[in-house]
Amino acid sequence: MRKNGSLLLLPVLLAALTGCAVNPVNQLTAKASMPIIDGGVLAINQEQDLQLAKDAMPASIAVLEGLITQDPNNVKMHTYAAQAYYGYAYAFVEDDDPKRASALYLRGVRHGFKALAQLGMPENLFDLNKEQIETLVAKQGKRALPALFWTASAWAKWIDMNRDKPESARHLAKTNALMQRVLELDETFYYAGPHIYFGVFYGSVAPMFGGDPVKSQSHFDKARAINQNRLLMVDLLEAEFLARQSFDQAKFHRNLTHILAAPDDLLPELAIATQIAKAKAQRLLKKEEEWF
Repeated sequence: MRKNGSLLLLPVLLAALTGCAVNPVNQLTAKASMPIIDGGVLAINQEQDLQLAKDAMPASIAVLEGLITQDPNNVKMHTYAAQAYYGYAYAFVEDDDPKRASALYLRGVRHGFKALAQLGMPENLFDLNKEQIETLVAKQGKRALPALFWTASAWAKWIDMNRDKPESARHLAKTNALMQRVLELDETFYYAGPHIYFGVFYGSVAPMFGGDPVKSQSHFDKARAINQNRLLMVDLLEAEFLARQSFDQAKFHRNLTHILAAPDDLLPELAIATQIAKAKAQRLLKKEEEWF
C-alpha cells in the first residue's frame, strides 16, 4: 500500500512542477494514474490493519485531490473522492470528532455533486427539492450508480452529524431519492449498499418522519442474504440503528458479540470493513448498560 502511495505521488509532483493550471499534458498524466488509483482502492479495501489504513488514507486523499485539479471533470476521480472522504470520516473520525467528520462528509458530498454534474445533473443539489431530484435521477442509468451511491451516503452522514440543525433534516428526503434510484438500478450494488442504507433510515427515524422497524428489518435481512452473512457491517448497523431504537437489547448484544467472534478473513475483499465493524462493535458494547 505504501509502495503504491509513493507511485501515486509522481503525477502530483509533475503537476506541481508544470504549474497549477489545467493543461492537456497534466490531464493525460492524471488519466494515466487511474489504474494506480484503482489498485490503491482495492488494496485499502483488503487491508486488515486499521492503524495502517488510518495512516495511509489522508495522503491518498491528498494525492487524489491533486489529480482532480488536473482533470476536474473526471467522474471516476470525483466519485472516488466522495467514497474516500466518507470512508475515512466513518472509520476514523466521527466517533471522536463529529465536527471534523461533518466537514469531511461535506467535502465528500461536494465531490459527489461534481461527479453527478458531469452526468447531466445540476451541480448544487442542495438547491433542489425532492421532486426535482427524483425527476433528474429517473433519467440516470447504471453508469451513474457509483456517483449516486457515494453522494447519497456522504450526504446522509453529513445530515447525521448535524441532527441539531433544522436545515439539515430537510435534505434527508433528497438523499433517499438518490439512493432509491440506486436500489432500482441494482439492489446488490456495493455489497447491497442501498438495502443497508434504507435499513438504517427506516430503523433510526421516528415513525412520524417515515421510520418503520418492519421495513428496516426487511432491508437488513436482504442485505444479509445478498452478502451470504459475510458482511459484518450489516449486523453492526442493525444493532446500532434498529435494535437500539426498538429497545431490543437481546438483538443488540447478540449482533455485536457475533461480530467480535467472527473470523478476520470472513470477507477478504473487504477486510477493512470487517475490522471497522469489530472496532465499532467494541465501542457500542461499552454503551449497552447506558442505553438499555
